[in-house]
Amino acid sequence: MVNLVAAQKPLLHWLMKMAGVRPYSVEIEPGTVMNFWVPCEAIREPKKGEKNTHLEKPTKPVVLLVHGFAAEGIVTWQFQVGALTKNYSVYVPDLLFFGGSITDKPDRSPTFQAEYLVKGLRKVGVEKCVVVGFSYGGMVAFKMAELYPDLVEAMVVSGSILAMTDSISVESLTRLGFSSSSELLLPNSVKDLKALLSVAAYKKLWFPDRLHKDYLEVMFTNRKERAELLEALVISNKDATIPSFPQRIHLLWGEEDQIFKQELAHNMKEQLGGNTTFQGIEKAGHLVHLERPCVYNRCLNQFLASLLAENVNK
Repeated sequence: MVNLVAAQKPLLHWLMKMAGVRPYSVEIEPGTVMNFWVPCEAIREPKKGEKNTHLEKPTKPVVLLVHGFAAEGIVTWQFQVGALTKNYSVYVPDLLFFGGSITDKPDRSPTFQAEYLVKGLRKVGVEKCVVVGFSYGGMVAFKMAELYPDLVEAMVVSGSILAMTDSISVESLTRLGFSSSSELLLPNSVKDLKALLSVAAYKKLWFPDRLHKDYLEVMFTNRKERAELLEALVISNKDATIPSFPQRIHLLWGEEDQIFKQELAHNMKEQLGGNTTFQGIEKAGHLVHLERPCVYNRCLNQFLASLLAENVNK
């Protein structure tokens, strides 16, 4: 029987190409391959006698969209790409163990993901970027900004935190009624996936069970490695630190987010200091960019435009 989610992928990929991005695979080093969606204009087809496709450097300010835990990059950001490509060079990676990106390295920490994402970006010619990170991708983005301040010019973070500490993990899981992060974020059944969607979305989403089943098959691959990613995500409270970020950080939140509630965002804003701003989007939950994409895109574009204006005035 045809998997409906897999069958829709060619259509989504065609739509993304029409919006201005194309897939490109990068071997970062032997044993580690990362998939990206990159600007169509950056890809130079091989000339006669050449074997490989080449990438040109981006011609516009770069926006990097980093996905969360329940879907690969282009599925997560499908409603944002077309709203950005007119004014920005948009790059959408699949983090390691998502969407065909793979490594034989044993490390599973967010720092490891950040380091290899930066290596991949350098391979595709990105020298500076604004990072937009959602959920798990936000934690990776914070690590990128901390470790590579010359690369990350600014950040937009949605539904995420600086680090998943023991106390935040226990409080969130207890409140939501799950025994572990894997139970929440690595559903095994249609019932489990419905439970995840019920806490992630503000409005109740209805899809036929067949579609849930097909989504599980396509989006939740590399289950062993992803469980290890979740395990490596949680750190002790005593090991948690608050870096001093030189970048502007914009927290763009669904006001009804039940996974990382607004209070966490406001606390984080206070901890991060004067370079950080907060903006809430009403009638949206954790999946704010999917539930209210028009509002989200408008807020995102306003922040990006303010960055451009700052750079012009410098």
